[in-house]
Amino acid sequence: MKFQLLLFFSILYLGAKCQNSTDNSYVRDNYNKIDTTITMRDGIKLYTVIYTPKDHSQKYPFLMERTPYSVAPYGENNYAKRLGPNNELMREKYIFVYQDVRGRYMSEGHNLEVTPYIPNKKSKSEVDESSDTYDTVDWLLKNIQNNNGRVGLYGISYPGFYATASLPGAHPAIKAVSPQAPVTDEFIGDDANHNGAFFLLDNFDFMNYFGKERSGPTEDYESSMFDARTNDVYHFFMNVEPLSKTQSPQYFNHRSYIWNEYLAHDTYDNYWQKRNIRPYLKNITIPTLVVGGWFDAEDLFGSLHTYEAIEKQSPHNKNYLVMGPWTHGAWARNQWTHFGTYNFGSNLNDYFKDSLETKFFNYYLKDKGNFDASEATVYETGTNKWRHFKQWPPANVEKINYYFHSENELEKQKENTKISFDQYVSDPSNPVPYTGVVAGRRNNEYMVEDERFAANRKDVLVYESTVLKNDVTIAGKISADLFVSLSTTDADFIVKLIDVVPANEINEANPTADTVTGDFERMVRAEVMRGKFRNSYVNPQPFVPGKISEVKINLNDVDHTFKKGHHIMVQIQSSWFPLVDINPQKFMRIPDATESDFQKSTIHIYHDKEHPSKITLPVLK
Repeated sequence: MKFQLLLFFSILYLGAKCQNSTDNSYVRDNYNKIDTTITMRDGIKLYTVIYTPKDHSQKYPFLMERTPYSVAPYGENNYAKRLGPNNELMREKYIFVYQDVRGRYMSEGHNLEVTPYIPNKKSKSEVDESSDTYDTVDWLLKNIQNNNGRVGLYGISYPGFYATASLPGAHPAIKAVSPQAPVTDEFIGDDANHNGAFFLLDNFDFMNYFGKERSGPTEDYESSMFDARTNDVYHFFMNVEPLSKTQSPQYFNHRSYIWNEYLAHDTYDNYWQKRNIRPYLKNITIPTLVVGGWFDAEDLFGSLHTYEAIEKQSPHNKNYLVMGPWTHGAWARNQWTHFGTYNFGSNLNDYFKDSLETKFFNYYLKDKGNFDASEATVYETGTNKWRHFKQWPPANVEKINYYFHSENELEKQKENTKISFDQYVSDPSNPVPYTGVVAGRRNNEYMVEDERFAANRKDVLVYESTVLKNDVTIAGKISADLFVSLSTTDADFIVKLIDVVPANEINEANPTADTVTGDFERMVRAEVMRGKFRNSYVNPQPFVPGKISEVKINLNDVDHTFKKGHHIMVQIQSSWFPLVDINPQKFMRIPDATESDFQKSTIHIYHDKEHPSKITLPVLK
């Protein structure tokens, strides 16, 4: 039995491949299919599938997705079950284009992990995803009849990156692009690392399949590299650690070039910097619809920061942001009515597809209707409603500091004492689990999970406000500022922002679920910082044992209301396993660590007058 992969770049595409396995009469009756290759400027041929409407009464725009996950089914007599990002666009009639990107599946060439963009190309041999998109568009315009001269691109996750990559150096025929949950910066916030902390669970599972090398174009990569079946990922990865053991014969054994690259580049060096596309999103004139999910465990950072980069560097562009209470790519599903203990009361995906995605492409590619969406359309959790803002983050917010105090208190005023701190011992042999659920793969609901399982541990600190007398709505960026000292030279710091919800509210929203007793500590947002990167991602620095150091951590944005009667809680810990690999708590190249390098660390979190550790929340006025 094949190991059930956690495709952290896109669970959606597993479903898409299942859909493609059965012909759909609508697609076959209304579209002709072309399987072909398109030659890039350097001579490499990219496998491309094109569906053209049989109705020739009008000219149609192109709507294209470029993917590393296969354009199957292959062969002109094998039709996909569905075309485009949603059924309404399929029935609207577009010329749908799917392309295996360079070096993947049936396309020639070598695949690069998040291909670096090359500005100011000097020869035909200098190619990237922008040039491949340009050459593809140019070929399509010249060779596919009955087109109206306009092209749109979309994609979720890795295909979202390819959509983003079409923007710099874009072909003039590209008129609308929708990067959705796009991979954007794999060292600071997406997929591979968060603030330098390696996301072990997701990368290990994903690269077992995706990182497999091929000898040439193929329709199927077949089996994974090794068998990693388990019913308990926590204990499985305790046996995999330290990270160096992942290259042992029973695992990667240096057979995955991407895994090799990940372990070779453990700082924000040129490898990662070149793969950050954000600096090149300047002077963009193509309308963009950036889509993301508040509960996206893979690329929440990518959505928010792709939008932000375009907004700052292309301020006059028509740049839109949509953020809903979705997991990775969940807006493409037929229904989305609940997640975890959240009950949204309606199918949110109907609104997204009908009022946003379809209208966006119809307007900019067909001149049909209008696109009158707000600059930022975001879903507010806690109150369960869509909000519309003229900008994101909203202008009308006030940054409010909530300071840590002794006796587990969270207050708006600093603690007025000379010396005050809490401490815990972080033990690599007993790391804090990221979830209270025992499972054989990542528990997607950890982002909204009840955190009481962690709060009861001695190596987790808890700070809680008094009961809220009024609703508190936060919208925008969250940051934490910790003053710490260690008995060792390195450690990780995880900050979790939590909404303490009375049990009756949880039970009323989920009448068919098991009854909850006691206050439910529902996570709102969390992030990790590998301590040695606290001052620089490029030049890590050790902690001086016993010396107080400041660690600032940026958490991803939220739009959430803590209701009257709730509490605001913050939890602090130094492991989040196996979501994040175990820090040996010794300043070193962690991929080289052996068992003897791992050591316990006594960690102090200070909250006195001179060292006021706090979390800063963007409170909506």
